[in-house]
Amino acid sequence: MGNMATEIVAFLLTVSGWILVSSTLPTDYWKVSSVDGTVITTATFWSNLWKTCVTDSTGVSNCKDFPSMLALDAYIQVCRGLMIAAVCLGFFGAVLALVGMKCTKIGGSETTKARLTVLSGFHFILCGFCCLTACSIYAHRITTDFFDPLFVAQKFELGAALFIGWAGSVLCILGGLIFCLSLSEGFSIRAAYSYSGATSFVTTRNKHGKPTNNLHKEAREPPRQFGRNAYV
Repeated sequence: MGNMATEIVAFLLTVSGWILVSSTLPTDYWKVSSVDGTVITTATFWSNLWKTCVTDSTGVSNCKDFPSMLALDAYIQVCRGLMIAAVCLGFFGAVLALVGMKCTKIGGSETTKARLTVLSGFHFILCGFCCLTACSIYAHRITTDFFDPLFVAQKFELGAALFIGWAGSVLCILGGLIFCLSLSEGFSIRAAYSYSGATSFVTTRNKHGKPTNNLHKEAREPPRQFGRNAYV
């Protein structure tokens, strides 16, 4: 019962983390910068993995999609690939978790369900690391440009999407580790049960085999020899 409750907690953590990771991909504010002038001319610049936009003080936004994937900076292409991989890994991890958990009636035998559970845990761990790497690479580029005194272009700050991605990554990694630890606990209990069963089997076998050994000993005793003067 405790193992089942642990799997449910891990499933809630991983699914919540995967939802946060999936919502990070289309979020607008990966990096934000604002230009302050008079009250009327204040503008906010923001950008994500797909487009860059500017919003004026009246709330009107003008966006421009990135023209070509091959003309993009290398870090944006890497972040795109990692985020898409994270979303796909989390989806397959959720499906495997639903099939492999003990509270579900599908998946086959207990051994098969245990293997599916640990496989889903590895999927969620990889999902968390992919999203964590993508957000960290993007944040590193922003901070490097911001603190570079020779960088003369417009400087940006960290957007809300990066913090959402980091939170989702931590939840996915934590839930995946719980999945793997719950499986190891089940294996340890199963191994202890099999060891005690083997011990009782050997003890029973020795008890039943003891009279047989005595018969063999009696059969191996040499026959008695009588002398010539022995009385009948």
